[in-house]
Amino acid sequence: MIGSTHSTSPFSPLSDEDQQFRILVQSITDYAIYMLDPFGYIQSWNAGGQRIKGYSRDEIVGQHFSRFYSEDDQAIGLPELGLKTAREEGKYESEGWRYRKNGSRFRASVIIDPIWLENEFIGYAKITRDITARYEAELRLEETQRALAQSQKLEAVGKFTFGLAHDFNNLLTVVVNSLDLISLYRTDQSRTEKLIAGAMRAADRGTLLTRQLLAFGRGQELAPERHNVNLLLERSRDLYRRACDTSVTITFDLTSGLPSVLVDATAFEAAILNLVVNSRDAMFASGEIVISTHRGKSATAAETQPSTTGYVCISVSDNGTGMSPDTCDRATEPFFTTKEIGKGSGLGLSQVYGFAKQSGGFVNLRSEVGKGTEVLICLPAVSDPSQ
Repeated sequence: MIGSTHSTSPFSPLSDEDQQFRILVQSITDYAIYMLDPFGYIQSWNAGGQRIKGYSRDEIVGQHFSRFYSEDDQAIGLPELGLKTAREEGKYESEGWRYRKNGSRFRASVIIDPIWLENEFIGYAKITRDITARYEAELRLEETQRALAQSQKLEAVGKFTFGLAHDFNNLLTVVVNSLDLISLYRTDQSRTEKLIAGAMRAADRGTLLTRQLLAFGRGQELAPERHNVNLLLERSRDLYRRACDTSVTITFDLTSGLPSVLVDATAFEAAILNLVVNSRDAMFASGEIVISTHRGKSATAAETQPSTTGYVCISVSDNGTGMSPDTCDRATEPFFTTKEIGKGSGLGLSQVYGFAKQSGGFVNLRSEVGKGTEVLICLPAVSDPSQ
């Protein structure tokens, strides 16, 4: 009758389920499927076992399955571990080298399951698959990836070294030329002052590059102390002004009454100087940089342990060329820079992010092409012990 669950296919010559299962197992050649007794001796053997391992049924049945393992694996008890794990945990899975009858080895993926009959443990079902081709393909892929990474690393180091050499050469040229001209125009006070200012800017830039390299090379080691960020900014006001060309104006908008923060003063100065130099370089001719401070009370979603005392935020913004979303995503990568060779090391923003993170804070970067960039450093406020 149509739909009957007891009907037998007229095309199947087999009605015995045990016979069907035996034929099914014996027909599988991609997997070695066999049964072990409770002590690990082989009780059955399929065509897949003969194809993969080279033993006929008569040669292998009654032998201990450990003969497929290397002498070293046998010495450390790896076969016994597989059986013990399967019986105690219900399954054992592993991958490793196994040996064929002819002595050649292959990469095997192994599964061992315990077999129970009416609550009596009677042995193990073991399935082995030869995954040598896949394993070797994965090794080739990993080797190719390593070679590519090494090539990219060497290319990055080469570009970085080339750019850094140009950068330092440009700075030294400014200093040397300024000193030469000062010696020629000693009586021209106005011109001499401009030359001195240019030389100082070049020296400051060289100092910043050295700080970036030291911080990147050794991992920035900070010595945090309690500071008022407004006082730190005021103390370095002339340094930040010197870093800008005369066509770039720099404005300070500092909120009074801010709580203190725990920072390394030197690293803080370097971080702000990095941002000022980046803003300066983002301007074609003239522009404005604004350094401001304010109190922040909430962290970003990325902060796993937000400060309970709020944040003191330092903003450096400009009206320069701005950055695209893709550039913003990569801006904090070490050595990444959109500047011409000799115009930047690519370590500026990565140093700023590293400083903020080590100080317990975070950085927000906002930028839009044609409208400028704002980098916000937020540092945990130190609670007033008198309150």
